[in-house]
Amino acid sequence: MRLPISEVKPDTGTATVIGWIHEIRDLGGLSFYILRDRTGFLQATIVKKKAGEDVLAAAKEASRESVVKISGVVKESDKAPGGREIIPEKFEIISKAETPLPLDVSEKVPAEIDTRLDNRYLDARRPKVAAIFRIRSEVTHAISDYFYKNGFINITTSKIVAAATEGGTELFPIAYFEKEAFLNQSPQLYKQMMMGAGFEKVFEIGPIFRAEEHNTTKHLNEATSIDVEVSFADHNDVMALLEKVINVAYEAVAENCQPQLDILGTKLQMPSKTFPKLPYADAIDIAAGKIDEDIKYGDDLSSNAERAIGSEMGEHYFITDWPRSIKPFYAMPYEDRPDISKAFDMMHPKMELSSGAQRVHQYDLLVEQIKLKGLNPDNFEFYLKPFKYGMPPHAGWGVGMDRLITTMLDLPNIREGVLFPRDRHRVTP
Repeated sequence: MRLPISEVKPDTGTATVIGWIHEIRDLGGLSFYILRDRTGFLQATIVKKKAGEDVLAAAKEASRESVVKISGVVKESDKAPGGREIIPEKFEIISKAETPLPLDVSEKVPAEIDTRLDNRYLDARRPKVAAIFRIRSEVTHAISDYFYKNGFINITTSKIVAAATEGGTELFPIAYFEKEAFLNQSPQLYKQMMMGAGFEKVFEIGPIFRAEEHNTTKHLNEATSIDVEVSFADHNDVMALLEKVINVAYEAVAENCQPQLDILGTKLQMPSKTFPKLPYADAIDIAAGKIDEDIKYGDDLSSNAERAIGSEMGEHYFITDWPRSIKPFYAMPYEDRPDISKAFDMMHPKMELSSGAQRVHQYDLLVEQIKLKGLNPDNFEFYLKPFKYGMPPHAGWGVGMDRLITTMLDLPNIREGVLFPRDRHRVTP
């Protein structure tokens, strides 16, 4: 029976392990084969004068990153990884790796990110890369678990849609039989429809698609979004929820992923329990005083502006009270300040992580705001109909999972935290 490498101990006696050959060191009469599986490393030590001919023949044939099966006695060894080694009595090559390798899995020789992404299946064998995705898995688990424990319903919405979520041209059109359709920018409209269905609290973690022609270290054309919608709630309620979710993610990683953080050499910067709230007007003033750009009230924030404000704030924070003109049609305006919306962005000092708002739940106001955006309400009939039949007040947000991981682990490029990133130049593997 094969044992995971982490469970192989000196008191195991005879063990059988299967894994990849991470490194080979041949010292003449002695050779070392470092085996790797997802649980860790184990040294196989071959003393050539004592090993059987079958073991020596297989070991000689084996190459780095080949999958091998080794059986033998496990002994203590101060110099071996984990303080133990296996002395092979049987050595079988299950799948031999070609040479040379496209990249060095042992991480001794660096590779450019394009080479790594072209060979992601191999790149992901690298301990540092594997650590990122173990942490990402923990974040997904922790956030989902929090939602389930707090009464949220997990929904799955369509990614093929007939209309844009927010208007504009940032859409991927697809041929859908006799019709034109699009890849969805966001589950926003469908989340709101489920408020009309009486689900009250929903979440979804899934892909979104944006046909933006960016080529930066923080943009992708396919991303993973953590989306939430809550009935009988306003923007302040869901900002408090968002603070809690971000803290839950960090706390889970701190508690359960220390070995992976050690591999990455990352020290988590834990967020505050509550995030400062910075009105949009004040954010514009900060940016205008720090960057050499013509920036004025009513403008969206550039990357330079975000970084300037982030350096001033120094922690996770909210930008609140955005002008209605630059937020989507479904953002609720203040009753006493109709030009200002109850919308917010949640920011890391380096970049935006989330946007949200209290939503418009009144049919007539929603139609009016769709028209103000230059859009045709007829194109949103499927979305508008639920608002005719009793729609509760509601609010929600979406968080970019990829950006959350990037900022949490201080990764230099968002592609580092995505298994198979899609940007304007990459559609394979």
